[in-house]
Amino acid sequence: MNADQLVVEKIKAAFPNAIEDSNDFRGEQTLYIRKDKVKAVCQLLKADPGLSYKFLSDICADDFLPDFPRFAVNYHLYSYDNNHRLRLRTWVEDPEDGPETVASVWAIATWLEMEVWDLMGIRFKGNDSLRRLFLPEDWQGHPLRKDYPLGYEEVQFSFNWQEIDAKKPYAEE
Repeated sequence: MNADQLVVEKIKAAFPNAIEDSNDFRGEQTLYIRKDKVKAVCQLLKADPGLSYKFLSDICADDFLPDFPRFAVNYHLYSYDNNHRLRLRTWVEDPEDGPETVASVWAIATWLEMEVWDLMGIRFKGNDSLRRLFLPEDWQGHPLRKDYPLGYEEVQFSFNWQEIDAKKPYAEE
């Protein structure tokens, strides 16, 4: 039995309905976990001596606008003992009703969840430390969402430099 199969079997034995789907792409296993089971599955993955996923390398989120559910939260785990990587993914319909924090499993999760909240607006239940990390405290919105206004400036090239130059603030003087 390989490492991917072992993980699935142990999760299914402990939580029969926790895995909604699984995907193996280019050697990376992704398990789609029910949102209400994420913390329990993470506790199992870390505590089980045969699995030993003691390193949470990242938590990130995807915005699938206009699809529903719109958001997915991804947990990237690593087992030093087994030299194995695993991604857990859970769907989030409402960003105010995100998954439960996994900070009691891995302390670094507090900061990683803050980053997801700051940039995507997904609130983790039980994480009372959610605050801005990268943006000023008075910033409005969450800039990695697909519906966030871009507010960009067109790139200047040799063929359009006059049009771009005419829009610059110094051009009005």
